[in-house]
Amino acid sequence: MRLLYINPNASEAMTRSIERIARQACPEAQISAVTNVDGPPSIEGPEDGAAAIPGLLAQVRQAQADAVIVACFDDTGLSEARAVASCPVLGIGQASYVMAQLLGRRFSVVTSVAAAVPVIKSNIGAGGYGQACASVRASGLPVLTIEEGSEDTRQCLADQIRLARDQDRADAVILGCAGMAAMALDLSSRTGVLLIDGVSASAHLAQAVVRQSDARQ
Repeated sequence: MRLLYINPNASEAMTRSIERIARQACPEAQISAVTNVDGPPSIEGPEDGAAAIPGLLAQVRQAQADAVIVACFDDTGLSEARAVASCPVLGIGQASYVMAQLLGRRFSVVTSVAAAVPVIKSNIGAGGYGQACASVRASGLPVLTIEEGSEDTRQCLADQIRLARDQDRADAVILGCAGMAAMALDLSSRTGVLLIDGVSASAHLAQAVVRQSDARQ
């Protein structure tokens, strides 16, 4: 089974991290990842998302895969990608919400900057996950700072995860940036909170979608 992750931003380092995390989650799948080199350096709000869509769609049209995963938590261009794809397309944000729902957990999202919050809230509402969402918290950390994964970054994210549990009464916390995926185990150890990483969740769900699609043919 061939799963292709498309990173809508232009960070090659993030693409390689996404690819590694997805392969660890589902080693039996053939997983590859590509970078939208025409995209913005990071996606932090609707303007960056809009700028990323043309390059993202070009990658989707060229995809040779059984499923494509849009590897931005904002699910940038997800509906547009589905309209031009020849295979199923998932988003890592969408996969996170589905996984939380399947686990029966009330969730919070800890994300990057405040500009990302309205986009995420809109996606949660549009997907019908609003009643299960306790909060969407901005850490105040830019995406590229998160990607670097410094000790200060990890401490800041861990603090926000604890606040989501203690103040917002979340049963699980969704990591609201692809750059957080590499820190999931460390953040779980620091906080003791059930964390949902959209990169790993999307790999598992994409395989299920492809198998179901194959079974119906």
